[in-house]
Amino acid sequence: MTSFSWRVCRALLMLLIPSIVAAEESSLLEGWHDVWPLRFLVNILGYSTIIIPGYFLISYFKRTNYLETGSGICFPIIKACVFGSEAKTGLLDDLPIAPRNEGDSGSSVRQVIKLVFCAAGLQASYLTWGVLQERVMTRSYGATSPEEEGEKFKDSQFLVFMNRILALTVSGLWCILFKQPRHGAPMYKYSFASLSNIMSSWCQYEALKYISFPTQVLAKASKVIPVMLMGKVVSHKSYEYWEYFTAVLISVGVSMFLLSSTPSKHPSTVTTFSGVVILIGYIVFDSFTSNWQDNLFKYKMSSVQMMFGVNLFSCLFTVGSLLEQGAFFDSLAFMSRHSEFAFHAVLLSVCSACGQLFIFYTISQFGAAVFTIIMTLRQAIAILLSCFLYGHAVTIVGGFGVGVVFLALFLRVYARNRMKSGRRPAAPIGQKV
Repeated sequence: MTSFSWRVCRALLMLLIPSIVAAEESSLLEGWHDVWPLRFLVNILGYSTIIIPGYFLISYFKRTNYLETGSGICFPIIKACVFGSEAKTGLLDDLPIAPRNEGDSGSSVRQVIKLVFCAAGLQASYLTWGVLQERVMTRSYGATSPEEEGEKFKDSQFLVFMNRILALTVSGLWCILFKQPRHGAPMYKYSFASLSNIMSSWCQYEALKYISFPTQVLAKASKVIPVMLMGKVVSHKSYEYWEYFTAVLISVGVSMFLLSSTPSKHPSTVTTFSGVVILIGYIVFDSFTSNWQDNLFKYKMSSVQMMFGVNLFSCLFTVGSLLEQGAFFDSLAFMSRHSEFAFHAVLLSVCSACGQLFIFYTISQFGAAVFTIIMTLRQAIAILLSCFLYGHAVTIVGGFGVGVVFLALFLRVYARNRMKSGRRPAAPIGQKV
């Protein structure tokens, strides 16, 4: 049937049986929430209603040379948002930075206590966050008996907003209570990392509707592979032999796990094409976020300032999109109907915000290598915990594949640490130590 014929038939149906056509249209409008590409596009359209006017405003202020001609009450705000500080180096000169504590400084017992505190904080924050993430996205609320289906929460964007609003509050209080470097970056530059960060988080939540949590964790662990490929093709970077070797090990381990996965009745244990596509989106957006943040650090800002700037725009984008879709008040209504979900959503946000602070503190005290080891262990424990709590079946081959992946990750940490220690310059002869 041609499109013209379909339109004629539809018009006749509207005249003869308008109630049926109206019901069909209403069902289509209600059903779009279950199609993730449509939700993705609607979210992007929501963000564009903020990004496009902002782009024209920034272009106008730059084109009219507002920095020299502007004045009035709004001038400091516009200057901070559009132009920032001209200086990109030396911004930490007015803030004394304490050197990272090494094993020789202070009491060794105190260092061990600090390390245990950091490890326990990271594990508690992110293990709880992972368990709650899977609970919220894959299980229903309100069922009083096993026979009842209950009601599932479907809006991943609202969870992203909840995480970001609490992270914004925590980082803002941290910046007020503790002295920070003089801020120099134009505020609008945070919006790029913010947008990609929102989309990567959305993909992370959304993927759990189609794939299992262990699969998602392994996909995150294998991010090094596309990062290396991108660096080789785009930036013409060269890599050491052990980097290629561990990348191959990770590929083999992930392939063993995915190919040995056995479908079960629960939909979250089946790796679907949609889940793979969403995971690819997560990896792409997350890679852009980290690279853009590295570029912003040329302004010598602190990590907490970065956290505040990114989350400020994340809250602006997500709340704007939620209000435009009418999903904000729907999600609040869901929270009011299900107090258990409200508790899970708040606790999820608390764990995410506290986890970020533990990341900053651990790296400042013990360095990136120790932090990477702790987080790699966390990923392994998260897979075991998810399998135990939610009944994900892992075959012997799949378990061996998981072991291969984490062996490769530990080898990367060990090799990188050995390389860095080998490159340290020796103390000059005659220098007193």
